[in-house]
Amino acid sequence: MSTTLIRGFEVVIGLETHVQLSTASKIFSGASTHFGAAPNTQACAVDLALPGTLPVMNKGAVDRAIALGLAVGAIVAPRSIFARKNYFYPDLPKGYQISQYEIPVVQGGSVSFFVGEQAHTVRLTRAHLEEDAGKSLHEDFAGFNGEKSSGIDLNRAGTPLLEVVTEPDMRSSPEAVAYARALHTLVVWLGICDGNMQEGSFRCDANVSVRRPGAALGTRREIKNLNSFKFLQQAIDVEIQWQIDQIEDGLPIQQATVLFNPDANGGRGETRAMRTKEDAHDYRYFPDPDLPPLVIAPEWIERVKATMPELPGVMAARFEKDYGLPAYDATMMTQSRAFAEFFENATKVSGAPKLVSNWLMGEVSRRLNAGEQGIESSPVDATLLGALVKRISDGTLPNNAARQVFEALWTGEQAGVAEALARVDAIIEAKDLKPMADTGELEKILDDILAANAKSVEEFRAGKEKAFNALVGQAMKATKGKANPATVNELLKKKLAG
Repeated sequence: MSTTLIRGFEVVIGLETHVQLSTASKIFSGASTHFGAAPNTQACAVDLALPGTLPVMNKGAVDRAIALGLAVGAIVAPRSIFARKNYFYPDLPKGYQISQYEIPVVQGGSVSFFVGEQAHTVRLTRAHLEEDAGKSLHEDFAGFNGEKSSGIDLNRAGTPLLEVVTEPDMRSSPEAVAYARALHTLVVWLGICDGNMQEGSFRCDANVSVRRPGAALGTRREIKNLNSFKFLQQAIDVEIQWQIDQIEDGLPIQQATVLFNPDANGGRGETRAMRTKEDAHDYRYFPDPDLPPLVIAPEWIERVKATMPELPGVMAARFEKDYGLPAYDATMMTQSRAFAEFFENATKVSGAPKLVSNWLMGEVSRRLNAGEQGIESSPVDATLLGALVKRISDGTLPNNAARQVFEALWTGEQAGVAEALARVDAIIEAKDLKPMADTGELEKILDDILAANAKSVEEFRAGKEKAFNALVGQAMKATKGKANPATVNELLKKKLAG
């Protein structure tokens, strides 16, 4: 585990991620989980905790918990217990939340990912099933007199969640974000969560503390409800600086739950204590008497396993083996199922997997990221990219001219394989981008360059390698980039040695 010190302090981070499960109904009732309904129109008697109602476990939520457990290499508990987590808040109708405490359904496991090109693994403590609370509405909620007021929307009450808790293994905000992205990719890949962070389907709480190297763990503060990767990194960075400032000023860190305001301090952001952080005993956990233990037989686990797709890690290993990709490239190609499918389809057309991955990680991702779009929105589909890469790999199109063809394709229509190749060829022809095939013509150009750059020739012969690069640059400029760089290098060296 690599550690970067900040002002002489080591950062320790653990994440708790609330993954909203993709069931059509709630975890203990038949009410809909559809997003965007009018307030309190999707809260039934069970969600409202009316007298005489009893919770009934949603089997689909358990299926999804099992799938995650299998995907992260965890133990799926054969017997787990639901507990009542007692606290009082306006959006919690029962006065307690049904969750799991002592025996969660998923125990252990790990998530592996890259930070840049450095591999990392974060251990998971557990993943437990629980119900969501409702939502308090402030400021924009119009009261009965038309004045600004507060209200409670219980549509979310009872929505199924899987809370995924890590060990305190992360040592920087980029590492925490990379882990969160990897978990997000996994739950969407499995189909157990839609991953919509704007709608609250994937929310992170970050436990952050700092310490001097080798010291005991510091007092942590928990930043609640971070619903974007940008805010996750920004909030952690702000909290780190705040804690270090406190310690350097001789002030104690008090365990607390804090909120992040990204607009404070001129847009730099601020973490602000909301309440003193509770410990487990403050919630007075005890087994829920209305729910029997959750018993998961081996046959149930096998049924779920049979329905699971090829996992990203397994697919990445296959891409390394079958396509010869480096581990980093293989991981990037499996950042989503759509991305992986795009890569394989482009590779089928081009026969050049490494070159396809280079283009996907480079020009394609750059343009999509600029527009905050996914691979599904790429104007250049897999067939067209494959056709472009094929013409690069077979020598028809020089690398330095390929971006011009890509630019033309980005604004055009999609096509089949034959049509795609024809379109790429037509663009190459129209822009006169074919590589220079006449060696005699190239030799004449090189002779003229050597004659016009006697000083560079002398410097090269005196041992200055930069002079040779300058001559190559002159040759590429003179041929408008159509000469093969390898051929230019070879011919130049022969002429300079003569």
